[in-house]
Amino acid sequence: MVISGASRVDQVDIKQLIRDVAFDVLKSAPTRLLHTQTGTLCDRDTQISHFLVSRQCNELLSSVMACCPNQRVESIRAVVLAYFRYVMLSHRWGEDEPSLRDVEGSSIYSMSTKAGHEKLQAFCLIACKKDYLWAWSDTCCIDKDSSAELQEAIGSMFRWYRRSTLTIVYLADVSDAGSFSSSKWFGRGWTLQELLAPRTVLFYTQNWSLYKNLTSSNHKTDSLVIGELESTTRIVSPFLIDFSPGMDDARSRLQWASSRRTTRPEDIAYSLFGIFNLHLPVLYGESAENALGRLLAEIISQSGEISVLDW
Repeated sequence: MVISGASRVDQVDIKQLIRDVAFDVLKSAPTRLLHTQTGTLCDRDTQISHFLVSRQCNELLSSVMACCPNQRVESIRAVVLAYFRYVMLSHRWGEDEPSLRDVEGSSIYSMSTKAGHEKLQAFCLIACKKDYLWAWSDTCCIDKDSSAELQEAIGSMFRWYRRSTLTIVYLADVSDAGSFSSSKWFGRGWTLQELLAPRTVLFYTQNWSLYKNLTSSNHKTDSLVIGELESTTRIVSPFLIDFSPGMDDARSRLQWASSRRTTRPEDIAYSLFGIFNLHLPVLYGESAENALGRLLAEIISQSGEISVLDW
């Protein structure tokens, strides 16, 4: 078959349109993602490169060429969103967690058998077996040596978890027969938003078995899990199932975090930015008191709720 000059031009234009839409979609996703099939860490450009040589992109190119011009962007967006579905990991940091430098330029599946490495490998393998091509972990997908990237990540974290297709919660201290009510995961500061933000969550125990062998696709829709979560966190089910960030009942939101702890003192405030839908500067070294002071001042300014001072 001979392709006319006009068709070749049209195909080039559509390829560029596909690139543009893909970049636009990925603006709302984490900057770096792990490719679950190969175990490699990919930046945005590499993610786009994977898509452009994929079966989905080839099929998209053919179908978009045939559809009405005013339907092209939405058709492309739907395929791109499906291709870049990603899974987030929520966990407590342990020993030998791999950093970005540890995983750059190699496959996580070829790393050593250190505990932190095995955790990352198991997480990505589960995501891959569930047919998710992309995964994210806070241990290695953020350049923590870059203050600008760290600021962006903290400001985007709630949104990334909210837009994940699935969040896997790994409870390293819960046995297959145990209850998660005593897990230290519930005592950490950052895990509060990691519980509230995602629409879909699955809890896994220390041996990477589903919690209580529950086979539902979303533990947030399982009455047994929700009941245990309410009892453990003192957060009522409507917030657990369908949480909206913002200033509503600000004092209660602060109380949810009151008994939680963070490794870096200022994180007790920074970990709440997403829950209140706030975008404030991240200033490590300012002290927890200053960070909380800025947070409370902004909450009072926006909500008028003075009672937050007594949380």
